[in-house]
Amino acid sequence: MAGRSFVFTSSALRSLQRDQDLLDRDRHRRQLAEHRVSSYVPQWAREPPGTGSVRPPVLCEDVVVHNALYTGDLQALQRLFPAGSSADVTLEPRGGDMRWVPAGDGLWSLTYEQELTTPLHVAAGRGFADCLKHLLQRGADVDRAPGGSTALHESCDSCQPECTKLLLMYGADANAMTDDGLMPLHVCTEPQSLECARYLLQFGAVVGARSAEEDDTPLHVAARGGLADHVDLYLRYGAPVDPVNREGLTPLNAACAQPQEARDLPRYFQVCKRLLEGGADARTMDQDRRTPLHLACKSANPDVVELLLAKGACVNDMDYGGEAPLHNILKVVCFKVDHQPHRIVRALLNYGSIRVWPGALPKVLQHCSPSPRTIEVLLNAYSRLKVTEAWREAVPAELLEEHPVFFQSVFSLQDAPRSLQHLSRCRLRSFLEGRVHEVVPKLELPDIIRKYLLLEYRGYVH
Repeated sequence: MAGRSFVFTSSALRSLQRDQDLLDRDRHRRQLAEHRVSSYVPQWAREPPGTGSVRPPVLCEDVVVHNALYTGDLQALQRLFPAGSSADVTLEPRGGDMRWVPAGDGLWSLTYEQELTTPLHVAAGRGFADCLKHLLQRGADVDRAPGGSTALHESCDSCQPECTKLLLMYGADANAMTDDGLMPLHVCTEPQSLECARYLLQFGAVVGARSAEEDDTPLHVAARGGLADHVDLYLRYGAPVDPVNREGLTPLNAACAQPQEARDLPRYFQVCKRLLEGGADARTMDQDRRTPLHLACKSANPDVVELLLAKGACVNDMDYGGEAPLHNILKVVCFKVDHQPHRIVRALLNYGSIRVWPGALPKVLQHCSPSPRTIEVLLNAYSRLKVTEAWREAVPAELLEEHPVFFQSVFSLQDAPRSLQHLSRCRLRSFLEGRVHEVVPKLELPDIIRKYLLLEYRGYVH
């Protein structure tokens, strides 16, 4: 090694040159294949299998066949697989990602990653329904899985409903399992796979089937992916709503635990809403005693938090770490400002959540200062605050400049008591003891007072 360069040995250079020659040769073969595909017929097509015998699948490495399959050239396939021939072959395609593999004598060779597949897999994964039908009519084994998964898995994973339906009509096993223990319903993980899932269920797929490794049901997969329409479909087909997987998660827990960007929040709200309407338990704990409310606070989904509270979630359940849902949201505020974390803190406090120990408020202030609204809601749950210089030191200078009015209102409490109006609010909230969310909206109060009692954001504390 000299400077930033790497010294190649003569053996390594010869290996690299050999790899380049192989790549050039393969490229040349592909170019030739484009010109001769119209007249080419492979050996097995000219010699149909004898009657009364079952011929094992042929390993096909011919680039002519590969080119026709990967481009969806039906006319070429009709010539390559004429009447009386068998399309039950195995492919070892060239191309894809490249990687270094040991070549012996301390040398490494740069080669393509290769995985056995079949013509059915290629056609099904690319949505070539006409080609797929022709291959099936030529006797291709619909359930063969040389690479560990069937063509049906491929079509579902690629969201190709027409190919999925065609495979099922030709007898594909709707409950076939991959080497990783997944059934076709388990690979329906995109919104566009809804039709594939519907066809699978119509052809006998087990809606409550479990994956081998994670013990997930299709409902777990749909909930984790935020697929509300899939959840509806599975529930209509009788999927159990609260099965527990190997991690102790129900589908509702799995949906709440999934990391969510701001754009994903509505999708996961719809999933949780439909699961709860289907009878899901809002208080089921996982192996760490975390409830859906704990998990929804960690993922900072305010609509889901409000929904869970309305459905009976306990606001003060503790997990094995001794943390309540309020602790979970306060720990992620600085990362989830665009998720409106103040709404979650307000909802928890209105339902009677325990508060933060006053001595820890400077640390909370430091961590949550990017969201002044969250700090305001939290501080307004206390009738007395012991504001010190440590509070001012906890807020970064750039945030002091960005929100001067709010933070100045906080620091001014160092030498002054809370207002009588605020003390009256605290007294009433204390009297209601966690029923604020239920009682205050029923009172005939002006809207501004009702919002004040429910800790609506005002932009300052007093």
